[in-house]
Amino acid sequence: MEKMICRILLLIILTSHVCAATFVVNVTQSSYQTEENHNITLEWTFTPKPEHSSRPPDIYCELRTYLRPLVLFLVVNGVEMTFYHDEQFSGRVQSDRDALREGRLRLHMSRLRTEDSGQYWCRLDTESGWGSASCEVLVSAAADLPPQTPAMVPEQEPQETKRSYDGARVGRIIAAGVGVVAAAALLIIFVTVLVKKRRNPQGIIHL
Repeated sequence: MEKMICRILLLIILTSHVCAATFVVNVTQSSYQTEENHNITLEWTFTPKPEHSSRPPDIYCELRTYLRPLVLFLVVNGVEMTFYHDEQFSGRVQSDRDALREGRLRLHMSRLRTEDSGQYWCRLDTESGWGSASCEVLVSAAADLPPQTPAMVPEQEPQETKRSYDGARVGRIIAAGVGVVAAAALLIIFVTVLVKKRRNPQGIIHL
């Protein structure tokens, strides 16, 4: 209800100077393109400068959407009405008061979102007259991170090949063992035969 009352009062303020001479309001950049989570500064210029007027300018800025306008920035009688700013811009819009004294309206927007894209329209109203201008803002989704290269995994030896390799290894070990046993047996037989040949009839062994 309070926001509705504020809008009605704002319309009264803005239309109270319809008969006044229109003064020039321009944008320093007609379009902006950036990515989400980045920051941008929107700027409007106007003449004559505020010092030529006995009161500060009334300022109304909005993001125009299909459903309804979203209040971006509102100043009435020199007082910034942050309470009436749309929740979408809560804590993300700051104005440069020094620039305003120089005839420039600068709005710093931080942590941009894709839903911030659209047409931004500002109207300034002073004793010298009123004027408005708009610019386009396009906020794209952050670029996807490059795909990570998967870690190299050493190829595992096929199970069947591994089993055949193990079987062959065991076979070689067994064959080697049999060979050693056979060689030892032959050595024992040779020694036994040799001893028998050297034994004399009295059973004495000549070494």
